[in-house]
Amino acid sequence: MTIPRTAQLVRADNPNMMTLDGTNTWVLRAPGSQTSVVVDPGPLDEDHLAAVLEAAGDVELVLYTHHHFDHTECIDRFAQLTGAPARAIGEEFCRDADPLTDGERLYVAGLALEVVAVPGHTTDSMAILVTDDGSLLTGDTVLGRGTTVIAWPDGVLGPYLDSLARIRELVLEGAATRFLPGHGPVIDEPLAVIDYYLEHRAERLDQVRDALVTGATTPREVVEVVYADVAEQLWPAAEMSVRAQLDFLNAE
Repeated sequence: MTIPRTAQLVRADNPNMMTLDGTNTWVLRAPGSQTSVVVDPGPLDEDHLAAVLEAAGDVELVLYTHHHFDHTECIDRFAQLTGAPARAIGEEFCRDADPLTDGERLYVAGLALEVVAVPGHTTDSMAILVTDDGSLLTGDTVLGRGTTVIAWPDGVLGPYLDSLARIRELVLEGAATRFLPGHGPVIDEPLAVIDYYLEHRAERLDQVRDALVTGATTPREVVEVVYADVAEQLWPAAEMSVRAQLDFLNAE
């Protein structure tokens, strides 16, 4: 795992089956910069926020990759602690600033950042490209370990597949050379991982089709067939993905 000089990881102490080792808060700054950008400051945990502030120093901007609670719970407390504006694609997760737009370029903490809208996991999901060194902060669109949930009904599979294809193009172009995910370790071989994600989704769709052919009639029944090898505690999350898959297949 190679963390670039422009980034520092502060991991929240909230590990579970959905967050893996915990939510990753990323502190970004150019070497020598007196200010920082904080991405996904995370849960409302005072010890975690104190650790983030110790790493971040003077926070110039806060960014949220998507609205899920483990990334945004502290939004008002962190604004109070730092006085920094917060920006996201979703207006409700902005503080004293406008929503971000796809392709927008930010020049902050000595870095050039580019907003990459990647809807699918959630409607408001975004990635952040650090153009200085090729790091792509992927939020929950690509995890450091395993695959992500399509959080139906907010999450939609068609746009998610398009987002994976877009990220793959960034990798092929050489713009994105590593992934800094919202959970799990840094990904130093991004092409292999993004190809696995695309292959995995195609395989799951085929499995869902087969389950329907063999008699499954409800999302839960599809889960019991397709995710039989997955711990039952994860079946509610799997059912969200199945509902997204069924919507996708119904639209074909």
